[in-house]
Amino acid sequence: MKSIEPIVVFEHETFHFKEEHKKMKLDTALENYHGDGTPFFSLVKNGVKFNQHVGILKVGHTTIEVLPKADNNEKDAWRQLLIDMIKTVWGFDVKISGSADLKLKSTSVLDLYFELYIKELEYLLHRGLIKRYNKKEGNLNALKGSLQFSKHIAQNLVHKERFYVKYSHYNVDHKIHCILYKALKLIEQNYNQAGLASRIGSLLLNFPEMSDLKVTESTFETINFDRKNQHYENALQIAKLLLLNYHPDVSRGKNNVLALMFDMNRLWEQFVYVILKKNIKHIDIKVRAQQSKEFWRSETGTSRMKPDIVLEHNDKTIVLDTKWKNLNGRFLPSPEDLRQMYAYHRYFKATKTALIYPGEESKLIAGDYSAIEHDEITDKLTCGIAFISTHQDIKQWKENIVSFVNDHFLSTAD
Repeated sequence: MKSIEPIVVFEHETFHFKEEHKKMKLDTALENYHGDGTPFFSLVKNGVKFNQHVGILKVGHTTIEVLPKADNNEKDAWRQLLIDMIKTVWGFDVKISGSADLKLKSTSVLDLYFELYIKELEYLLHRGLIKRYNKKEGNLNALKGSLQFSKHIAQNLVHKERFYVKYSHYNVDHKIHCILYKALKLIEQNYNQAGLASRIGSLLLNFPEMSDLKVTESTFETINFDRKNQHYENALQIAKLLLLNYHPDVSRGKNNVLALMFDMNRLWEQFVYVILKKNIKHIDIKVRAQQSKEFWRSETGTSRMKPDIVLEHNDKTIVLDTKWKNLNGRFLPSPEDLRQMYAYHRYFKATKTALIYPGEESKLIAGDYSAIEHDEITDKLTCGIAFISTHQDIKQWKENIVSFVNDHFLSTAD
């Protein structure tokens, strides 16, 4: 398969097109893709400027990898951390027969999803594909199902031995498998890892060829899971991500775009929440995410506030709001963020609040709200600035987050 050296940049970085990229029409393809309203980058003179979204943009044969950056770690380290964050947040539990090694040695986010998907399909084939009843109609040599009289007369006036009928057929050619097969064909067109070639080929040989199906968001909304098809959920989750983020180049067909991009602000929030939820197991501590509370109303509607993480411990409430930002050594949050935390304090009756940032070293900087005259409540409110050290080893990073929250918030929540 033809492959071109990937472009690797950090979030918020500007990439300028070289002559070779212009020859491949990469600049034109990204301009056209940006015209669809995608939020992943903005156009600048002779290039593109990326924002807080990270992941993979595959344009034709060119891969653009956008990595997060919160410290001085190199690109290889941040690539692995990004992959580990995604695996942690989405909780991929890849099932496969036998005692195969489940350690993923992916070199990019795209490779991660391709390998996860291939393992899921291998597992499904080994277990056996489920069958469903499908409604079909056509000419048969035997009367089966219900006769479609008008079509039967129109098509079989001469062929008296045939019947145009509508009937139920019990087989593997149904919507779920059509989706999975379509995603497999997409991977066949877009993979870069040479090690996947034989596995993709084997899947295409063993997975029955399915009818083509136009896939939209609503296609997945109509799928109901039960005990017979529950084991398909992981594969369909990945297939949905791949198919709904694939943008074919309908004009020339050479610069199809596959975008697997993640908002780092949201990913950081989910990452911290999942780690705390899984690792803080004390019976008296509850970890909640996006707990909503109304704080304004009028005859035209209401507005609600949703802090990222709320910890409840012995009738005490701690509100944490995650921010994927580099404060560049100033340790001064934006006024908007501080005002937001003040509102959380008052409306959630919080004992403590804090803004959680990634950092090179873990530390908590205490902060107090300045009291208004004769306002004893504000005089007691605090908002800390918490920096949790990123670490090249994901296990150590998770331990840093849990121990930091335990030491600075839960053990002192009195």
